[in-house]
Amino acid sequence: MESDTAVRRIKHFGTHNYVAVNDGSRGRCGNNSYNGDPKRKPEVKLYLLREGLAASLVSVFILVLWGLVHFSLQQLIIGTPSGEFNAMRARQHLEQITSVGPRPVGSPENEVLTVEYLLAEIEKIQVETAAGPHQLMVDVQRPTGSFSIDFLGGFTSFYDRVTNIAVRLEPKGGAQHLMLANCHFDTVANSPGASDDAVSCAVMLEVLHSLANQSDSLNHGVIFLFNGAEENVLQASHGFITQHPWAKQVRAFINLEAAGVGGKEVVFQTGPENPWLVQAYVNAAKHPFASVVGQEVFQSGIIPSDTDFRIYRDFGNIPGIDLAFIENGFIYHTKYDTADRIPTDSIQRAGDNILAVLRYLANSEKLADSSEYRHGNMVFFDLLGVIVVAYPARVGTILNYLVATATFLYLAKKASLPGNRGGRYVRDLACATGVTVLSWIVTLMSVLIVALLVSLLGRSMFWYNHFYASICLYGAAATGKMLLIHTLAKNIYFGGVRLVELGDLYFDVSLLLWCCSLVWLTQLGLCSAYVPMLMVAFPLATRLLLAKEFKHRGASLKYTVLYLFGLALPYVHFMFLIWVVFEIFTPIMGRSGTEIPPELVLASLVTLATVFLSSFFLHFIYLARSTKWILAGLGSVFIVTFMLVSSGLLFPYSGSPDSPRPKRVFLQHTTRTFYNLQGQVESRDSGLWINSFDYTGIQHITPHIPEINDSARTHCHQDRPFCGYPWFLPVKFLSKKNWYLPAPEVSPSSPVEFSLQSKEDTSWGTIKMTFSVKGPSHMSLYLMPHRGATLSTWSFGDGTPQLDLSGEYFVFYSHGLDAPTWTFWFEIQPPRDPDPSGPEGMISVAISSHYFFGQDQRTAQLEEILRRFPAWAFPSSWVSTYDMYRY
Repeated sequence: MESDTAVRRIKHFGTHNYVAVNDGSRGRCGNNSYNGDPKRKPEVKLYLLREGLAASLVSVFILVLWGLVHFSLQQLIIGTPSGEFNAMRARQHLEQITSVGPRPVGSPENEVLTVEYLLAEIEKIQVETAAGPHQLMVDVQRPTGSFSIDFLGGFTSFYDRVTNIAVRLEPKGGAQHLMLANCHFDTVANSPGASDDAVSCAVMLEVLHSLANQSDSLNHGVIFLFNGAEENVLQASHGFITQHPWAKQVRAFINLEAAGVGGKEVVFQTGPENPWLVQAYVNAAKHPFASVVGQEVFQSGIIPSDTDFRIYRDFGNIPGIDLAFIENGFIYHTKYDTADRIPTDSIQRAGDNILAVLRYLANSEKLADSSEYRHGNMVFFDLLGVIVVAYPARVGTILNYLVATATFLYLAKKASLPGNRGGRYVRDLACATGVTVLSWIVTLMSVLIVALLVSLLGRSMFWYNHFYASICLYGAAATGKMLLIHTLAKNIYFGGVRLVELGDLYFDVSLLLWCCSLVWLTQLGLCSAYVPMLMVAFPLATRLLLAKEFKHRGASLKYTVLYLFGLALPYVHFMFLIWVVFEIFTPIMGRSGTEIPPELVLASLVTLATVFLSSFFLHFIYLARSTKWILAGLGSVFIVTFMLVSSGLLFPYSGSPDSPRPKRVFLQHTTRTFYNLQGQVESRDSGLWINSFDYTGIQHITPHIPEINDSARTHCHQDRPFCGYPWFLPVKFLSKKNWYLPAPEVSPSSPVEFSLQSKEDTSWGTIKMTFSVKGPSHMSLYLMPHRGATLSTWSFGDGTPQLDLSGEYFVFYSHGLDAPTWTFWFEIQPPRDPDPSGPEGMISVAISSHYFFGQDQRTAQLEEILRRFPAWAFPSSWVSTYDMYRY
């Protein structure tokens, strides 16, 4: 420690206030000597922080808390399992389900093999528990229906004879009220889907076994829904909740999902409203892990994903709890999502939690009349997975305003001290706040310039396989820039002002800014306002407790250590939230398409995390005698990392079996046929259509497969539905860069049969057109009315046509086994004045077919090019066709 010999000469001002002799400080930002304590003696020595000690203490503080966060995440099970849930038996179920390979809807693996296995295991439980207090009924549902959804910009879904296995467990006397537990056993093409979502079905089988075998009868019933069509955008859950006779008795649900592989399952959304469900989870869960922040981020729509939770909420009008595995999202929906990557402890903790919560709810009086308890929301969050804190949102609002009031009273008291009258303190506070906000803006712009430079150098996504390199690059740049700005402000702008008083002032600035965010989020009605509440309450309490120490000794070692200790709880929780953000968004950048610049996104996230974490450390910048060596260290880290990044040594992908970071590429061997208004073939071609689902495109693929280069880039034909390509889902706005290599025609064994059945004029001035389609289990229908023409109604959903982001209509179709011919119709209002420059006719109709399994999935050309992809790539491939008609 060093004493504050920088005080220079201190003289009285007003009622024993102190001001530096350098009168330039008052001209810049008023009188910065705002302490105003008349009892304080004018000559005093206060400690300042040595630069090395300050850097060491803050670094150790951050590293210890980050270590605590990671340690807590590794502790999958806290305490001793009760033994009621058998994780080893659940693992056997998982291995059996995944042993058949990928299970896309309509495949024998999904519709026959998995269904047979699940039914056989359920029958064993039924026989084993026949003499117990419960009865168990099984129903295999094959629903048909359609609905519109605003996911991915908006589209319509139609399903035919998809599979649900519904198991009803209830007391032998029957039950009037039911809980629903939902999982899905289908997968995307080319992925075994162990985490998404076979492990959840394995857990549910074992939970069913445990509940059915318990000696005490449940008060209510539980439906275990093994859902066979979730990856087809939530179709089977819609079929159950809108058509199954048991659905009318469901009062609440638990949905088990995955956006990653292994780790802890987190409660990331609940409700709507119905705070009693959160309270049930808090009371019952053995290993709680929950966050209302995750709920509000997910429901904001910035994460490009959705779950069956939406269907039960929107179409069933029932409340629920949504849980998901979120760790290691890099291998989500890839060939690496295998059973061996899911730790048994992950299965154990999920089983313990689901069993306990289902049992609690199935015996709860609130389930019988849940409408009585539906109003209100809950603030909920866990502390390192040890305990969950939960309280009603209205209590949170009161608490937030109490904390804000205490903060403003604290600041008002300072402003009212004798030496600060005339608005001196307020001017100083406003001035320092302006410097802080300016430092944030300049820092963010500077880091984004670095990110842009990295992108222009062709080194984007280096952090995908080297995450901490992004901290060394963008974190060092952000920290260094803020430190430089505040150092300049301290030495030039506030020159001559006592450093201890500046440190005191900048603590108040941090407190004020967090308090403003607290009030703002509370006004918006967000439960996440608890985060700034913690970031205000604990530092304020710490500051008040240490006021005497700081006043008499300044930044002593005792003060510094106790100050950091007081920040520990809010900071460790905030760092956990930061971990969640990066754990979710880093993998998402690998599947967000070619249009979103991931470098700017990640650089912004790192900068924001740095800004938030540094808020209460600004205090130390002004209490430190110097920062030159810290700046030099940060600058060195930045320069070395930038050189490594720009040299290309940090490759973004990895094919390592232990920690794969695959690049996702979609390949379709397709044949496209375009018909004119007379029904004649206008053009026809075949090729390999290639989509890269991250920003780097094919720059890293071209060295391995030279023919995939920019000369093969496709161009969107605006006069053709969805640019004239067989989009499986309406995501062309995410991936506008694709490539097309000529290849021989495909000849699937079950080609699409598409025909116009009838065309008739209606009495109200529209034309009704009826079509029939026979084809594979997955097809996409595209409708593009020409200029001046409009669709007025159709046979899908509620009858109202659902536009997508580009102003076209997308209908996603899938079927299970033995589906009949698909028949649909729409009515179109013809244009009054046809556009002579546009395509002929009034509407273009296109149908694409997708062969995700069986002998039709592969061709010799696909097999040949797949062999040439590097080990770090995950090329998901299938055969497709695209046929367009003008009418």
